[in-house]
Amino acid sequence: MKCPTLVLTLATVVLVLTGALGLRAQSGPNDAPRYENGADLVFPADYRTWTFLGAGIGMTYEEEGGAGNGQMFSNVFVNPSSHVHFMETGAWPDGTTFMLEFRQSDSAASINQAGRFQTGLAFLEAEVKDSRFEDGWAFYQFGPGGNLRDVAPRMTGDAVEPCIKCHTEHTAVERTFVQFYPTLLEVAREKGTLKPGF
Repeated sequence: MKCPTLVLTLATVVLVLTGALGLRAQSGPNDAPRYENGADLVFPADYRTWTFLGAGIGMTYEEEGGAGNGQMFSNVFVNPSSHVHFMETGAWPDGTTFMLEFRQSDSAASINQAGRFQTGLAFLEAEVKDSRFEDGWAFYQFGPGGNLRDVAPRMTGDAVEPCIKCHTEHTAVERTFVQFYPTLLEVAREKGTLKPGF
């Protein structure tokens, strides 16, 4: 007589778990980009817990002698689910979100005698892969460190033209500078997703 009750209880548990997993699969990864008005990117406040890809200092796209970013650090983070996908395939899935954090640097503090370390936040930018957009990728600026926007409008027109041009002509994988992230570069080489010339 207890068997029907046990079977019913187990069936209920299976249905609840199946429903929960189904909802999770439908909603996508919880680190996917969120938008307002369909295109304006909501600031991902937890981006510093994402996968850290690498850092550069004083990098510039200008010829020698250009102003560039001086001794500014650039830190690059990507949402974890997209990083996992890249490590498996060498390609970025829809919803990939890169956060580019630019920080000032200093050399005179505490016991430091040489080299530079990161200090205050200068500004933040984002690049998102989204097939809904004409270009397949969108660019955003969240503003200077002390005045970050909660939501950034998608860059368009003349403002985004240099970004599109550079990310089309000089990137190693799709629209991303994988050549500056050694661990990803090896994956892309192994998976055969590098553009010619890399």
